[in-house]
Amino acid sequence: MKILLVSAVALVDVDGRILLAQRPAGKSLAGLWEFPGGKVDPGETPEVALIRELQEELGIDTWASCLAPLTFASHTYDDFHLLMPLFACRKWHGTPQGREGQTLKWVRAADLTQYPMPPADIPLISILRDWL
Repeated sequence: MKILLVSAVALVDVDGRILLAQRPAGKSLAGLWEFPGGKVDPGETPEVALIRELQEELGIDTWASCLAPLTFASHTYDDFHLLMPLFACRKWHGTPQGREGQTLKWVRAADLTQYPMPPADIPLISILRDWL
């Protein structure tokens, strides 16, 4: 089975809210809410991939020194296995904007369960609630 490495981030604002992005129509798992991030390309570290993805998807800049490893998800889907390190980030430059048609929402950790998420993301909710 193919292993897909994806890097994701819990962007935490000054009010302690976490940024969620809604997968746009036409993509797999469309309509579900997820933590920003994306695939790690060959030769990239998860941190480098995440910095690139945040620039491409949200138009913000951050630095590897601002990405704190928090936890990870490991989940088997029908045709691949997802391995997803989740970083926490409280410092970035710019205002997040959905550059790929995705809706963004700042959500309190206690309210994350109100947003339907991909199966791999669901176990991360309790970790974030305990951490914040």
